Amino acid sequence: MNPAPQSVSLAQSSPTAGTFRESGGALEWSGRQETVRLEPWGPDAIRVRARLGGPVLADLPGALREAPPEAPASSVKPGDDRGLLVNGTLTAEVTTEGMVRFLRTDTGEELLAEERAHFWWPGPRLYTATGNGYHRLEQRFRAYDGERMYGLGQHQHGLLDQKGAVIDLVQRNAEVIIPLLTSDRGYTLLWNNPAVGRVELAANGTRWVADSARQIDYWITAGDPAAAQRRYTAVTGRTPMLPEWAAGFWQCKLRYRTQEELLDVARAYKRRGLPLAAIVCDFFHWTHLGDWKFDPAEWPDPAAMVRELRELGIEPVVSVWPSVSPLSGNHHTMEQRGYFIGTEYGPPVHADWPDKGVAEPVQVSFYDATHPDARAFVWDRIRENYLRPYGIRAFWLDACEPELKPHFAAGLRYHAGPGAEVGNLYPRENARGFREGLLAEGEPEGITLNRSAWAGSQAYGAALWSGDIGTDFATLRRQVTAGLQVALSGIPWWNTDIGGFHGGDPEDPDYCEVLVRWFQFGALSPLMRLHGFRAPGMPLGPDMTGGPNELWSYGPEAAEVLASYLRLRERIRPYVLAQMRTAHEEGLPPMRPLFLEFPGDPAAWSVGDAYLFGPDLLVAPVLTAGAVERTVHLPAGARWTDVWTGEEYTGGATVTVPAPLERLPLFLREGAELTRETVTGG
Repeated sequence: MNPAPQSVSLAQSSPTAGTFRESGGALEWSGRQETVRLEPWGPDAIRVRARLGGPVLADLPGALREAPPEAPASSVKPGDDRGLLVNGTLTAEVTTEGMVRFLRTDTGEELLAEERAHFWWPGPRLYTATGNGYHRLEQRFRAYDGERMYGLGQHQHGLLDQKGAVIDLVQRNAEVIIPLLTSDRGYTLLWNNPAVGRVELAANGTRWVADSARQIDYWITAGDPAAAQRRYTAVTGRTPMLPEWAAGFWQCKLRYRTQEELLDVARAYKRRGLPLAAIVCDFFHWTHLGDWKFDPAEWPDPAAMVRELRELGIEPVVSVWPSVSPLSGNHHTMEQRGYFIGTEYGPPVHADWPDKGVAEPVQVSFYDATHPDARAFVWDRIRENYLRPYGIRAFWLDACEPELKPHFAAGLRYHAGPGAEVGNLYPRENARGFREGLLAEGEPEGITLNRSAWAGSQAYGAALWSGDIGTDFATLRRQVTAGLQVALSGIPWWNTDIGGFHGGDPEDPDYCEVLVRWFQFGALSPLMRLHGFRAPGMPLGPDMTGGPNELWSYGPEAAEVLASYLRLRERIRPYVLAQMRTAHEEGLPPMRPLFLEFPGDPAAWSVGDAYLFGPDLLVAPVLTAGAVERTVHLPAGARWTDVWTGEEYTGGATVTVPAPLERLPLFLREGAELTRETVTGG
């Protein structure tokens, strides 16, 4: 162990010299009205809370389970000149000035340490009062040369290593905040705070900022990324087992306007012998926004529809929005009971949106998913209008950031607290209401597809998709890194709109190439789902639809390739489900950056355009127009076999292989249970 220097700085006019004590298995430091509490929170992990003006608060919203897993290898050593908390492989050291650093227990090597902003003021933790016990909070850590950082949810910046980036901690369409950061130095840190803010991963330090909150709260663990995923999901909750049907192919578009139109597509898949696991009934199927029920003018017999779909082996999925029109029959009751997100200045109105029966958009409100009674009310409507009468148990939770206009969190008031303090929590609590409701109805195989998420969403069976994105190769490239960051953020069920969302013309050969390459990537993603607002589109409104978006919509040559990858997905479904079992039991994601399996290969930490699907299959999507070959790094420490040619390679090398339009480069790891014959169908 290498203790930090303990002498106080003479540059400070009045240096702090705090005191240490042991408290219920935790180490507490107090000085200058500040309390810092460090406690074991699961094996090899420590939770840190810091508050100005009193003891730490125990009941604030966050991601960590209330009761931490056992940590038998922990000990607290308060002293006169420093305090130590040892928990397995991780040790925290606190100086008399209240400076915290984290070390490897066995070697004493520094993993992460707080750092002052200035030799006098402020220190590593800054509390700037915003009133009534709230502060703008800052937590600073030291920067390290060459450090690489990963995770933080889902972003469209295309970066794998996010060192140097500034990430806003606020939910937006296609930008999903899960404040879990993994470093190649051997630590993973959760910023356990749903407040709006940002994280700055700068060359001169890392700074976490909460715009308005009551205390600093974070969790840190030591170990490689795979070990960190196991520990993080143990303390925030593991995903349920994925329903078997959900591992298959999902079909949707914006949008099937009627019951007969949707059924015609489902029948066409079966008539053509194409496997189909799910089909989506998208938005505007309702009577009014917030009624959460089928419009009988367009969906006259949902029971017959669901019955026919199930006979075809297809699961129906229904779009559910969290917003409520004033025309909805639920609006008055919800407004009177206080079930809408409140506002600081004015009525609870959050966006304008089209609705049926009116020529112009109306002012709609979003229900407060952080309110237990509001969640129960919404679930009651879902249960009575979808689940009980028709057996629908899969729901597309769209716009669940929530998509407010404008998105000024400071002007909102939630049941869980002020918007600036708890705003990022919403999508997780929205998914929670559905998961708890499904379980109460004896439907553990229900699933929700969500446009947003927060830390712990995986525990509520939340699948995530990458939002409303573009339709070109540049966007496709960004989805690979987005999926890898999500995988390192604890959420195993992830997918994109295959082909992108905003446009795409099935008559355009260039777009058809994008669609084929995206479909290949989708076939080797955790979930496989075709969606998009294809040309020719229509203005936003209850009558809108887009162009065709089925496998046969892109011409016979493309259709043949797409069908081959649809069948590939079917052949590997047992393997997909085995990876989902691993996610459920161990917390390891099915889509893995190369370094998750091969942390000892330095080159693996830089690969953002390929990934492992489970432990055995390396996927190298083709991400550029006109490509006929693909260069890929094969991780050191294993031998690899080209699935298509049978050629074997020694890991630790970069190889270039053929990649004509019909071929997605795939490599099997030596000793894999998955066989070439299963993948290729040969």
